[in-house]
Amino acid sequence: QVQLVESGGGEVQPGGSLRLSCVASGVTSDLYAMGWFRQAPGKEREGVSCITLGDGTKYYTESVKGRFSISRDRSKSTVYLQMDNLKPEDTAIYYCATDLGALECNAPLRMTVSRNGPSGQGTQVTVSS
Repeated sequence: QVQLVESGGGEVQPGGSLRLSCVASGVTSDLYAMGWFRQAPGKEREGVSCITLGDGTKYYTESVKGRFSISRDRSKSTVYLQMDNLKPEDTAIYYCATDLGALECNAPLRMTVSRNGPSGQGTQVTVSS
């Protein structure tokens, strides 16, 4: 089993930046990809970005391209999401997940998030003036 712990959320003004981190522990040797999805109140889960742990191929949903950047540190089993030029519509709880859990990462073309698949506990991101 893989355990995920996210950190780095917070409240910022529009145009601000945040950096999210996700540390995986447990049996991580079988992991192929990790990524982030978000969920705003009353809305479905939305895939944001994912990365393959081997060659680092990345996927971004259209609304965050040019603003968000995903990276990984394999030695630390950690994935990061650098979020710049944040907008109010980015407000949501951000969750980390793996291909053994809630996400399927077909980077760079597509990312799929299951409705009830396991993830980390989430970190709140609020963008407000």
